[in-house]
Amino acid sequence: MLPESSRRNTILKLALPIIAGMLSQSLLNLIDAALVGSLGETVLAGVGIGGYAMFMVTALVFGLSSGVQAQTARRHGEQDWHNRTDALHAGLAIALVIAVPLTALCLWQAPALIGLLNPDAGVHDQAVEYFRWRVVSLVPVAMIFCFRGYWNGVQQTGIYLRIILIMHVVNVLTSIGLIFGYAGLPRLGAAGAGAGTTLSLLLGLILWAVYTWRHLGPANAGLIRGKLHIATLLTTLRLAAPHSFQQLWFAGGYAVLFWILGQLNTASVAVGHVLVNLSLLLILPGVGLGVAAMSLVGQAMGQQSNQEAHRWGWDVVRIAWICLALIALPMLVFPDAVLGLFLHDPALVALGHLPLQLTALMIVLDVCALVLGQALLGAGANRTVMTMTLATQWLIFLPLAWWVGVALGYGLLGIWWVQLGYRCLNSLGFAVIWQRGHWQRLAI
Repeated sequence: MLPESSRRNTILKLALPIIAGMLSQSLLNLIDAALVGSLGETVLAGVGIGGYAMFMVTALVFGLSSGVQAQTARRHGEQDWHNRTDALHAGLAIALVIAVPLTALCLWQAPALIGLLNPDAGVHDQAVEYFRWRVVSLVPVAMIFCFRGYWNGVQQTGIYLRIILIMHVVNVLTSIGLIFGYAGLPRLGAAGAGAGTTLSLLLGLILWAVYTWRHLGPANAGLIRGKLHIATLLTTLRLAAPHSFQQLWFAGGYAVLFWILGQLNTASVAVGHVLVNLSLLLILPGVGLGVAAMSLVGQAMGQQSNQEAHRWGWDVVRIAWICLALIALPMLVFPDAVLGLFLHDPALVALGHLPLQLTALMIVLDVCALVLGQALLGAGANRTVMTMTLATQWLIFLPLAWWVGVALGYGLLGIWWVQLGYRCLNSLGFAVIWQRGHWQRLAI
C-alpha cells in the first residue's frame, strides 16, 4: 500500500514542514480569536467579517505561489540553473503591479466592501477598521507567495516553517500589545489584531528576501539585477490567474453554503460552521502533501520522466489516504465526544452526530482531489483544475444542496449527504484526469 521507503521519505521530508506551518497558522487563528473574543462578541464578529474579506482579496494573488512553484520545479528538474529564478522575478513583478493598486482600492472602498458582507452598524465599523489594517499587508502577502513558491519548487520547504514560526511569535506579541495597550503601545482593540498581523507579515517578507539574497546572490535574489522576460511574465500570469480565480470562487462557494444553511435555522448554521471549520483544519495534512506532489511532479517532468511524474502522484495519494484516515477515525467512532469540544447544547450535538461522521468519510474520499489537484498544478494544468473544481462545486453541489436541504426539507443532514456525493465525484474526476495523462504533454 505504502510506497517504498526512499520515496516515502522524500515525500515526507517535503511535506512535513509545510503541514507543520499550516497547522501552526490554524492554531494562531484560534489564539487571535481568543484574544479578540475577550473584547466582546461585536468585536469578534467584526474581526471575523474583516478576516473573511481579507481572505477573498488575498485569493486574487494566491495563484502566484503555484505559478512560481510549477515553473521553478520544472527548471529544477531540467537542471537549468541559469533560468531557475526567472519565475520568481516574474512573480514578484506581478505581485507589485496587482497588489499595490488593489490595496489602494480596498482602503478606499472598505466600507462598501464590508457592507456587502454584514450590514450591522456595530460589526461593520469594527470590521472596516480591522480590514484596513490587514489589507495594508497585501503586497507582502503576494510577494511571500512568490518566495514560498520558489523555495518549495527547489524542494527546500524547511525555510517556510522556520520563517512562519518567527512570524507567529511576532504576531502574538505585537497583537497582545496593540489590542490591550501593553508596553506603552496604543490600545487599538480589534485594529490592533490587524496591525499585529500586518507587522508580522512585513517582517516575514524581509526574512524571505534576506534568505533568498544570501543563498542566491544579489543578481538572482530580486528584481533590481535579476532577469525579467516577457515570456516568463505571461506564463506566470497564465498559470496564476486560473488558480487565483478558483480560490476566489471556491471561497465564495462556502459563503453560499452558509447562506443555504441560514435558510434552514440558526442551529444548522452553528453546527455547519463547526463541521466546515473542522474539515478545513483536518485536511491540512492532505494539502501539505499535495504541495509536495506539485514539486515532485514538476521536477520529474523537467527531467523528461513523465512516468515518474505519474507515479509520484499516486505515491503521495497513498500516504495522504492513510494519514487522513487516521485523522478522521475519531470523528467516525466518537462523533459526540468530538462535537462536545465545540458545542455544549445536547440538541446541537445530536444534530451534528451523523453529519460529522459523513465529514470524516469526506476527508478520506477527498484525497485524490486534494493531492492530484495540486499535482496537476505542478504539471501546468491549472485551467483543468479550475474547471473541474468550480464545475462540481457551483454546478452540482450548491444547487443540489439547496434543492435537497431547503426545497425538499431534508435539512443539514440532506446537505451533508449531497456534499459526500460531490466530494466522491470530484475526487473521481481528478483520478480519471490523472490516469488519462493528457497533462504530460504540457510545456511551461
